[in-house]
Amino acid sequence: MERIRSRDWYQTPDGTPRGYIESSTLRELWFHTGTACNLNCDFCLEGSGPGDKRLELLKLKDAEPFIKEALELGVEQFSFTGGEPFVAKDLVRILRLATEYRPALVLTNGTDALKQRLGELDALLTAPYPVRFRVSLDSPDEAIHDAGRGEGNFQSALNGIRLLQEKGFDVSVARHMAQDEDRVVVESAYRELFVRNGIDSDVAFVAFPDFLPPGSSGSGPDITTQCMTQYHTEQSRAGFMCAFSKMVVKSKGAMRVYACTLVDDDPEYDLGATLRDALGVRVSMKHHRCFSCFKFGSSCSEI
Repeated sequence: MERIRSRDWYQTPDGTPRGYIESSTLRELWFHTGTACNLNCDFCLEGSGPGDKRLELLKLKDAEPFIKEALELGVEQFSFTGGEPFVAKDLVRILRLATEYRPALVLTNGTDALKQRLGELDALLTAPYPVRFRVSLDSPDEAIHDAGRGEGNFQSALNGIRLLQEKGFDVSVARHMAQDEDRVVVESAYRELFVRNGIDSDVAFVAFPDFLPPGSSGSGPDITTQCMTQYHTEQSRAGFMCAFSKMVVKSKGAMRVYACTLVDDDPEYDLGATLRDALGVRVSMKHHRCFSCFKFGSSCSEI
C-alpha cells in the first residue's frame, strides 16, 4: 500500500491537482556512490565535497542485491553518479559485477580521483558489457570552468577525457546549459577545443541547467495535471526519467530507492526499500528540478 505523503505531493499551493508520472518499468538503475567528492563546487546539486556524508559511500555488498533485483525486472543499463564515484573504494568491483550482465555508465569529474585509479579500469575492457564515462566539462572556456571547480581542473578534466579515450572507453561530456544559448555554436566550440588538445571530438553532449544546491526551492512554475496533458503526450511522458529509471542511495546505513537522480534531497521521493516497492508508485512533479524534465526532456539518461 502506497504511503500517504504531504498535501504538496498531490496538489499545487492553490489546490490544483499536481502533475505526476506513472512508473511501471525499469530500463535503467542508477546507483548513487555517495556525496563525497574530491572537488568542492559551490553550484553542486548534491552539495558534494571532500568527506561529505549526506549520502554514504556505496559498497559492493550494498549494490549486489539491487543488481540482482534489477536484472529480474528487465533492466537495460546500470548507471553511477555521485559525488565523485571514484572516491568510492568499491566502485570498480561493483562495475565488474554490473558489466557481467549489462552496460554501465559512470559520471565523473575526470580529475585526480579518476586518474589515481586509472589502472584498475583495464579489467573492465574485457568485460562482457562495456563501461562508458561521462566527464563534466562545464564550459569550453577554461576560466569559466575553473571559476566553479577550482584552478587547474579544466586541464585536468581534459586530460581525463584523453586518458579514457586512449584506453578505449567511450566518453561523453556533461556541460552547463546557458539560457537562450545556441547549442550548435556552443558544441562547435567544444569540438574545436578537443581537436586542439588531441581529443576525439566525436562525443555526445548532455547539457544541464542550473539545478541549485540541495534543499533549494527553485523558482519554476508548478506543474499541474493539465500541464502534463496539454504539453506532453503519453509517449513523451514515458520519456521522463522517473517513468523508466530509479536511483538507489545509502543514507543512515540503509539502502533506499528514490524516484530519480535529481530528487534525493526530498524524503518524499523515497519510494521504498526495494525496486519492486518503488515500481508502480505514482511520482509527483512537485520538486523544482522536475521542471527541467518537463521543459527540456530527460536530461540525465543516455539510453
